[in-house]
Amino acid sequence: MSILVIGKTGQVAQELAKLPDTVCISRDEADLTVPEQCSSAIHAHVPRAVINAAAYTAVDKAEQEEALATLINADAPGVMARACASLNIPFVQISTDYVFSGGGTAPWRPDDPTGPLGAYGRSKLAGEQKVRAAGGVHAILRTSWVVSAHGNNFVKTMLRLGAERDALNIVSDQIGGPTAARDIATACHLMAEQLAVSPEKTGTYHFSGAPDCSWADFARVIFDQANLACNVTDIPSSAYPTPAARPLNSRMDCSATDSTFGIKRPDWRNSLTEILTDLGALS
Repeated sequence: MSILVIGKTGQVAQELAKLPDTVCISRDEADLTVPEQCSSAIHAHVPRAVINAAAYTAVDKAEQEEALATLINADAPGVMARACASLNIPFVQISTDYVFSGGGTAPWRPDDPTGPLGAYGRSKLAGEQKVRAAGGVHAILRTSWVVSAHGNNFVKTMLRLGAERDALNIVSDQIGGPTAARDIATACHLMAEQLAVSPEKTGTYHFSGAPDCSWADFARVIFDQANLACNVTDIPSSAYPTPAARPLNSRMDCSATDSTFGIKRPDWRNSLTEILTDLGALS
């Protein structure tokens, strides 16, 4: 019996595929816009645990497609969680810092009041609620600022722009923890394994890279490691408007993840080096 991963092409799914005893399935077998397909796939595979690594992640587009985002990010995980509960197997759902309002400067704890600023955050919060309501063994893992050598993300964008330009204006008033997809995959895999033998660990947890930084400071480290001569000027979020508001404070208190599962916050600077190595971007 393997761990079944819903998703195949996303950043985290591609990293989960590299781990032992995992089977990743694509949209052809489990289309999240048809949630019952996900239930059928879970029952067909009869895995020892399920990790949902598929999601609607187009934060700005979600403002015009909230119904679709909710179908994928809430209804489908709810169906998955119910299927897992019926089979008495653990379910791991990846969530986001966007369920919070982004106010203040204190790291968000798992039991802090939520208050999403936009459609994407609302859809992910609704997904959390449906997973809990399913009543099975589960872990909801909220994470932030996901990067990898795959897909579209901040690291790859900075490498492209940093090679094209000698200066960039980058937002500096949004603070959070960059998190490598590889680290998220490892954390989800460990949580699924532990939940199978310790179902009392069911709950909501946080996981992000350390130390916390701004997007501007993150960009500086990317350019430094990649040896790109691109100067970064700090700007406020108000100078870079987007259709969906971004939380200013994405700091996350990950202490419960450490104390319960023994999973510590990874140093994102080391993870960045691994990503740049994979991309052949280190000089």
